[in-house]
Amino acid sequence: MLERAHVLICSGSNCVSRGAKTLRDEFEEHLDRLDIRSEIKLVNTGCVGLCEQGPFVIVYPEGVFYAQIKPKHIKEICEEHLYKGRIVEKLVFNDALTETKEVLALDEVRFYKKQYKIAMRNCGFINPDDIEEYIAKDGYRGLGKALLDMTPKEVIDEMTESGLRGRGGGGFPTGVKWGFAYNNDSDQKYVICNADEGDPGAFMDRAILEGDPHSILEGLMIAGYAIGASKGYIYVRIEYPTAIEKLKNAIKQAKELGLIGNNIFGTDFSFDIEIRLGAGAFVCGEETALIASIEGERGMSRNKPPFPAAKGLWGKPTIINNVETLANIPAIMFNGAEWFGRVGTDKNKGTKVFSLGGNIVNAGLVEVPLGTTLRDVIYDIGGGIPNNKALKAVQTGGPSGGAIPEHLLDIPIEYETLIDAGSMMGSGGMVVIDEDSCMVDICRFYLDFTVDESCGKCTPCREGTKKMLEMLNIISSGHGTLETIDQLETLAKMVKSSSLCGLGQAAPNPILSMLDHFRDEFEAHVVDKTCPGGVCKALINFFITDKCIGCTKCAQNCPVDCISGTIKQLHTIDQSACIKCGACQNVCPVDAIITT
Repeated sequence: MLERAHVLICSGSNCVSRGAKTLRDEFEEHLDRLDIRSEIKLVNTGCVGLCEQGPFVIVYPEGVFYAQIKPKHIKEICEEHLYKGRIVEKLVFNDALTETKEVLALDEVRFYKKQYKIAMRNCGFINPDDIEEYIAKDGYRGLGKALLDMTPKEVIDEMTESGLRGRGGGGFPTGVKWGFAYNNDSDQKYVICNADEGDPGAFMDRAILEGDPHSILEGLMIAGYAIGASKGYIYVRIEYPTAIEKLKNAIKQAKELGLIGNNIFGTDFSFDIEIRLGAGAFVCGEETALIASIEGERGMSRNKPPFPAAKGLWGKPTIINNVETLANIPAIMFNGAEWFGRVGTDKNKGTKVFSLGGNIVNAGLVEVPLGTTLRDVIYDIGGGIPNNKALKAVQTGGPSGGAIPEHLLDIPIEYETLIDAGSMMGSGGMVVIDEDSCMVDICRFYLDFTVDESCGKCTPCREGTKKMLEMLNIISSGHGTLETIDQLETLAKMVKSSSLCGLGQAAPNPILSMLDHFRDEFEAHVVDKTCPGGVCKALINFFITDKCIGCTKCAQNCPVDCISGTIKQLHTIDQSACIKCGACQNVCPVDAIITT
């Protein structure tokens, strides 16, 4: 019997953390009760991108987009929509309904309207645990085309012509990289998927692995055929248990259908894939450290050259591509380089996935054509800044990137333009920073992360990052001078120019970009002894204004009992006892507590 409706339930990690795991059980219970279970197909999907509004339920054929769904809502959706055919308007995502209560198609919803999906084309639309659904969406046809109709050299030429650049951050042309390994003769070659996503706030790779694991397997095999490799590894951090589970299941299913193993599609091409788990070391995102980890060594960077394409895993030619890069490859092979080249700009073809976070209304995953402006991503897609706050900057590239100020928001998102603006593409983290943030404190956050994650092999990174963090702590405490800022800048340039690997070389980027664009904030900390963002505890004081209504919530929540006052009377703070924790400000119902 053909089902009359498909119900898609987002089962990405974010939605699961918000209770999505129990939604399917609720659906089954109520559909059974209504005796319509056989008429409705329930599909667990990957991430649909709009993480801020999850968990999601999408009902087809109407395409009704229900948001922030809880188990208590399922009964009404089943009874009203699936049984009686009446949409439950109060549960529909606000932007998915017009003023006249018409349901918008998903690609007409504001969040999705300017997006274009290639890497995430299947995420949120297929069941990642069902290989047949992937095949129904043209899955493994790119691999079939490569094996049956093209030589390895033709595959590399097609990839080169497509203009796909590495989505892991460096932006090196994928086809050119493959060509290096192809031209190095060896009895054994390897391809590796770098799924060691470690940037704070980045979750693009996790979503693709969870929502479309077969695209990664197919991409790996196409790369393996192109360079002459028979073995592939997926290096994924152990903190991604759902992604690991999906990959294991996908490999098992592909082997059962003969899509992984010997003589694939009846050809002489054989290929096997193994999963290797990383222990969460940020440095293992760097390709030579990743190789060392797979080999059973401590994850530490190696000198280059030789590059992995010549001498990589166990000394053999090795290609390493990240998750997003590999997710693009099957679509390019099936549809052709010309198709891919129609999206993006002349030097930046295709799309880029970003994890949009920070001070933004619609946090989540977005995939946009390269060349889209930062302003379009933040305001048209992301919905702008909460509470109508002003935007101060946007940090791209995570701890290896930099802050781009508001007046540069109209630059196109391209590898070169972001570098010119003092940042970088990175793997795709995009953190929005509003007017209430402190740029010195954000620098401290990233440097603290880098200090912890440095492998310690080279002195500039091991010692230089510690010293930079010390200087930032001195500045944020109000004990620094203008000379401290100059010394910080000099040290940052030295660490950038002399560290062994890309991670150490990029560690000073947040400092250098913020000194370039927000030097006045650093100077305010050391000259005026104030924190313009009201964040650095040593330089702020909490005061209760005459807006106070005497509700006593601040006094009740103060951990050191430094607030005094009676009911319905103005309260006061004992500055000598205040530890500046901000608990009072967080609970005040009338915003009567300010920082100065």
